[in-house]
Amino acid sequence: MAKGLQGFSWTVLLLFCAIQELGSWAVHTTVEGPGLGQPEDPALLAGGRVKRGWVWNQFFVVEEYTGTEPLYVGKIHSDSDEGDGSIKYTISGEGAGTIFLIDEITGDIHATERLDREQKTFYTLRAQARDRETDQLLEPESEFIIKVQDINDSEPRFLEGPYIGSVAELSPIGTSVMQVMASDADDPTYGSSARVVYSVLEGEQHFTVDSKTGVIRTAVSDLDRETQDRYEVVIRATDMAGQLGGLSGSTTVTIVVTDVNDNPPRFPQKMYQFSIVETAPVGTAIGRVKAEDSDVGENTDMTYQVKDEEGVEMFKVTTDSNTQEAVITVQKPLDYESKKVHTVVVEALNKFVDPRFVDLGTFRDQTIVRVSVLDVDEPPEFRPPSNLMEVQEDAHVGSVVGVVTALDPDTANHPVRYAIDRSTDTERIFDIDAKTGAIVTGKVLDRETAGWHNITVLAMEADNHSQVSRASLRIRILDVNDNPPELATPYEAAVCEDAKPGQLIQTISVVDRDEPQSGHRFYFTLAPEATNNHHFSLLDIQDNTAAVHTQRVGFNRQEQDVYLLPILVVDSGPPALSSTGTLTIRVCGCDSNGAIQSCNSTAYVVSATLSPGALIALLVCILILVVLVLLILTLKRHHKSHLTSEDDEDMRDNVIKYNDEGGGEQDTEAYDMSALRSLYDFSEIKGGDGGGGPGDGGPGRNPTSELHALPQWVQSPDLDFSVFRDYICRKVEQADEDLSVPPYDSFQTYAFEGSDSPVPSLSSINTWSSGSEQDFSYLGGWGPRFRQLAALYAGRRGEEDSEES
Repeated sequence: MAKGLQGFSWTVLLLFCAIQELGSWAVHTTVEGPGLGQPEDPALLAGGRVKRGWVWNQFFVVEEYTGTEPLYVGKIHSDSDEGDGSIKYTISGEGAGTIFLIDEITGDIHATERLDREQKTFYTLRAQARDRETDQLLEPESEFIIKVQDINDSEPRFLEGPYIGSVAELSPIGTSVMQVMASDADDPTYGSSARVVYSVLEGEQHFTVDSKTGVIRTAVSDLDRETQDRYEVVIRATDMAGQLGGLSGSTTVTIVVTDVNDNPPRFPQKMYQFSIVETAPVGTAIGRVKAEDSDVGENTDMTYQVKDEEGVEMFKVTTDSNTQEAVITVQKPLDYESKKVHTVVVEALNKFVDPRFVDLGTFRDQTIVRVSVLDVDEPPEFRPPSNLMEVQEDAHVGSVVGVVTALDPDTANHPVRYAIDRSTDTERIFDIDAKTGAIVTGKVLDRETAGWHNITVLAMEADNHSQVSRASLRIRILDVNDNPPELATPYEAAVCEDAKPGQLIQTISVVDRDEPQSGHRFYFTLAPEATNNHHFSLLDIQDNTAAVHTQRVGFNRQEQDVYLLPILVVDSGPPALSSTGTLTIRVCGCDSNGAIQSCNSTAYVVSATLSPGALIALLVCILILVVLVLLILTLKRHHKSHLTSEDDEDMRDNVIKYNDEGGGEQDTEAYDMSALRSLYDFSEIKGGDGGGGPGDGGPGRNPTSELHALPQWVQSPDLDFSVFRDYICRKVEQADEDLSVPPYDSFQTYAFEGSDSPVPSLSSINTWSSGSEQDFSYLGGWGPRFRQLAALYAGRRGEEDSEES
């Protein structure tokens, strides 16, 4: 009891049931303490009072009590209890008041319910002693345990079932299969209630089990999957270490015997018979055979092969991976007339052989397969199968090219008829003799048009045209030298004006449509008409090409700008053929480096120097220039209409001559012919009007009829423009004869007269007054240049004055 508490002591009586290990009554210990409310006397303690040495704090109660009365557990008691009922005993904690009840007066504890150790092994409670009247705590609260005592009431159980194990067939004795384990809910620390041992109830002929570990092992070495592939073994687990009265449980273990390759393949028959027609194509399946194997899985995988030499040549055996059957196919064409029956030896063997069982025997088997060949009516066969013939291209129509032969394999000397498949010879170039098979030419041949001909020849039975066989025939047309050599292209060359002798101008090659077997060999020389040529030389280079060189110093394109050099080309035959080709040589102007700058032909220069992009750009520029010219002409025509209008003043265009004869937009040597034409027309109109005189006017009179004050030379009807026409024609001829000037000269029209002259206008077109009102005397003061003009107008004035007088 804790030090300092007031003196009460109690006696705890421990009542133990009859248990095998304890087997005694409860022992109680009296603990005294100082009286309640009195101080502790150290002298008294030293004189003979004894303190508690230990405290019993545990009770035991047997589980699964089946009596009708509550089960007595134990008793708590205080030394201060004099039996007068003044002390009240109480308990609290797990199960207090429900499972465990206490007599408040005596302190006896009883269990009112049936307890199960497998559900709860112990209960923790607290005990108190109080004064019944004052309810004062007489003893300090003490904790104690009521432990449920185990009895063997739970049997062993296999909680991990169902159990399935496996073992290979033919395994040696003692081979471990699997392990089973049972659990017991009883207390393993108390007695032997939870000690389990194992045994075999069923299947002990083939399997055993370790009594302690539960490991199942084989009991025999001749387990055969083919005989029995599954065993049901019953295993029992017993507690109490297997003693009499112990509880037990059992489980069924399924043991599967796995396969090993211990069985060889075996053919169910020693001979198989199949038949097939002789026309069956290569690869046709004849039949299937299968060897049986008692094993399963990959142990039944097998391969097949042909063992005899004849069978290997004629037939092929493959394995169907799904059915493990041997598929026999034709490997070489069959012929009933050659052999009617074939015998094939087929062998089957396991793909995977277990070396542990090789002593059981050979793992292969053989069978015989007889193949009967069935006869069919076959079409004729071509013999020999040569498909190439040759014929000269100059062969005459009807010449024999070659002979094809076909025989009927079914009947000897049976007549055969021949024909050509016209879909392969639509032009009927060849014919064939229906009886002999001789192929002849039907038309004139030309190797250069078609050097090869592929035709199909038909052979059929004379009395059964449905039996037809076909043969492809290639006919080669042999070359004959019937085409002369020709220059490879229409050669054109250029030579500089300052060329030196021996300068290479052009290298010439030749083409020939013929193809002689010995190859081409060409010879070059100048044609007879060029023997007097002293300008150029021709050198045969001996490699089927020739080179043209210059023979003189310098050329003048003003004298001659183009030279035509005829060249004679001869082949090697036989017979030797020749042709003459012409090399065009143009004389061109070159720079100091020898680069051509201009020739007599613009097209030649353009083609030699301009790229396609430049040509396109040039065409676009030309198109733009054409549009501009058309626009200018339209404007000129519109302007001309204004010049010839009756309301416009007399505009005299100037013909301006510039000695610079450049081309393009800089070319100013052009003349406005319309100005001359307008001048001519205007003079005719004026002359006509002037003839009427001033007195011819009327209501519809044209105002131009009043312009009679013009100079005298304008009104002359016999104007001569031959000077202008001759001058223009002469300039045109000079431009045409000058070959160095590119042909893009143009005419420009100047219709604008320019700014105002410091001299007043002499025109009287816009003068509505009569000529008598004008005074031209001021012209005399303009200087010598206008002296003649002043005289003309002064004379005109005098005539008018005389007429008026």
